[in-house]
Amino acid sequence: MDTYLDRILASTRLRLSEAQRRRTFADLEGDARAQPAPRDLTGALQAEGMSLIAEFKRRSPSKGVIRADATPGRTARAYERGGARALSVLTEPEFFSGSVADLQAARGATALPALRKDFVLDPYQVVEARAAGADAVLLIVAALGDPGRYAELAAAARDYGLAALVEVHDEWELEAAFAVEPAIVGINQRDLKTFSVDTRLASRLRGRIPGGVVVVAESGIATRADVEALEEAEVDAMLVGESLMRAADPAGATAALLGREEADPETDEDREPVSSDR
Repeated sequence: MDTYLDRILASTRLRLSEAQRRRTFADLEGDARAQPAPRDLTGALQAEGMSLIAEFKRRSPSKGVIRADATPGRTARAYERGGARALSVLTEPEFFSGSVADLQAARGATALPALRKDFVLDPYQVVEARAAGADAVLLIVAALGDPGRYAELAAAARDYGLAALVEVHDEWELEAAFAVEPAIVGINQRDLKTFSVDTRLASRLRGRIPGGVVVVAESGIATRADVEALEEAEVDAMLVGESLMRAADPAGATAALLGREEADPETDEDREPVSSDR
């Protein structure tokens, strides 16, 4: 029986093939090389205290629609006011209702580094991410059964100046991840095959990761108590989407999750789309 991950990867391969027919690698690479220098995701996550990668996500395969009316620019600005240090933007269209346009709009609205959150299987998608202005890509070990392809994608990210958030879900995947000496490791507490969540997974695996590597907990983080448990386990950062996307006040929810008294005040710029690149 096909798992969630199997279905998503099949759709991704089809989407990749269609994208490659529409636009050549050489043409895409020209846009990628013309981009300004990427923003420093690794440095942002190494700042003192718990760092938050706040995610823009309209829906998920397991939860359905989360926030259909959300706009990436305004949401990203709210996250920035709440204290987020980076953005994650879903660009997978079929299961998450995302797009590269969402990534561009969110990044263009803030000064934060932006992660392209997708199922990257080919260097073409790395170049596509950079051409769209992304500062980082997600490499999911569970989606990349071939160690050679995993190493190839990590090398492509380095070549284009992108940070790579290398995602694992268990001890075996963690061991495989260190074949490319990652600077950032994400521990996804959601099993991508079943979409079940183990909220203690990041704390358990943290001790297996050496110092100097940024450790990011992903999924199942919704309350200040969840964050405090991660802080106690010496996790460096967290990636949170659903609870912030469901909040009526995303800036306030972001600040509360981080233990801040309140978010920075909203400005006129926060209420209107930002058109200029920043």
